[in-house]
Amino acid sequence: QVQLVESGGGSVQTGGSLRLSCAVSRYVDIKSMGWFRQASGKEREGVAAIVSDGSTAYADSVKGRFIISKDNAKHTLYLQMNSLKPEDSAMYYCAADFRRMTAIQALGVIVIGTGVNLYWGQGTQVTVSS
Repeated sequence: QVQLVESGGGSVQTGGSLRLSCAVSRYVDIKSMGWFRQASGKEREGVAAIVSDGSTAYADSVKGRFIISKDNAKHTLYLQMNSLKPEDSAMYYCAADFRRMTAIQALGVIVIGTGVNLYWGQGTQVTVSS
């Protein structure tokens, strides 16, 4: 079992910034991590992923605005979100996977669904007002 606890969501105005955090248990066993979001009535969308060698991948919709990072000492995953837009409003989830893969692969894998290797947190709400 892996426990993931997100924090840092909230409400901001267009152009504002937020930093999401995700505390990850069994961090040393995790090879791939990422963030995905789901807005009401919409499908899950992989936002950003990072793998064990530090490689990252981003959805086109957030490139240049969001930065994913991890702190190995704190066992924590982060998502720095800048220049936020109303269309970024969604529930944001962190995901962790035991499998080694490329960051681009992880971006797609993290939205498929939980299982033996992939775990999700409970989510944190981000609301961006115009």
